Amino acid sequence: MSQILLTGTATLDIVNTVERYPQEDDEVRASASRVASGGNAANTAAVLASLGHQSHLCAVLADDASAAHIRATLQHAEVDLRYCPQRSGATPTSYITLGAANGSRTIIHHRDLPELETEDVSRIPLEQYDWLHFEGRNVFATANQIRLARRRLRDQPISVEIEKPRPGIQRLFAYADVLLFSRSYALASGFSAADALLTALRPQIPQAILVCAWGEDGAWALAPGDRRRFDCVHAPAYKAGPIVDTLGAGDTFNAGIIDALCGGAMLEEALAHANRLAGSKVAREGLL
Repeated sequence: MSQILLTGTATLDIVNTVERYPQEDDEVRASASRVASGGNAANTAAVLASLGHQSHLCAVLADDASAAHIRATLQHAEVDLRYCPQRSGATPTSYITLGAANGSRTIIHHRDLPELETEDVSRIPLEQYDWLHFEGRNVFATANQIRLARRRLRDQPISVEIEKPRPGIQRLFAYADVLLFSRSYALASGFSAADALLTALRPQIPQAILVCAWGEDGAWALAPGDRRRFDCVHAPAYKAGPIVDTLGAGDTFNAGIIDALCGGAMLEEALAHANRLAGSKVAREGLL
């Protein structure tokens, strides 16, 4: 299996399950409550570790009890945390309301912790990894981190997750071999279909595999060089059962893409594999 480095965030998730999402000023009783490790990169790292990869995370961790919980959870999942810098502050926390009726999740996130710095990444022996993955969040710092990696790598692939339309996020596109777009990014950018987003972006991103997952409608991808909508590869969604919990489904999908491409899979095979993992995930509570 591959050695994979993932940079981004690790958070504490406080998840309350309710029968239906409450209206404003409602007071409802949670049917269940749990505390879990979260964060896009951390979740993807945990899934990759469960698939047998040597999964290393680089994310800022605080010096509080919540960070200790995150460390214990990720180490139990066999995610290597040796390159996670520690900073004074409070662990980023997501307060999540999970609707039992359809598995929807509403997230209120609080962060009061410094972001990952380029110096943190520069200390890592990047050359040893078979694949590097970056969360597209703190754009200026992330661009510097990827440029640093490019100078030190041979031909190892770099994937970048584009989840939200952050200011200047387009700066990251040119550095990636694989770009993983979310449906929320596509919708916020004015696109109502995944293949429309990918073909619109292709002229400015000729070098990369472009991927966009669209929930129950499956996922689309565009290989380098392909430009037209009918060039897009599509794989239908995988339904393992009723939707129970969509939290972490996108992170699981991203892990599936990385896992399959690391193993030399064709693009359509990678999409199908990622959909199977994500579909199995939403049919159960929790990430693993």
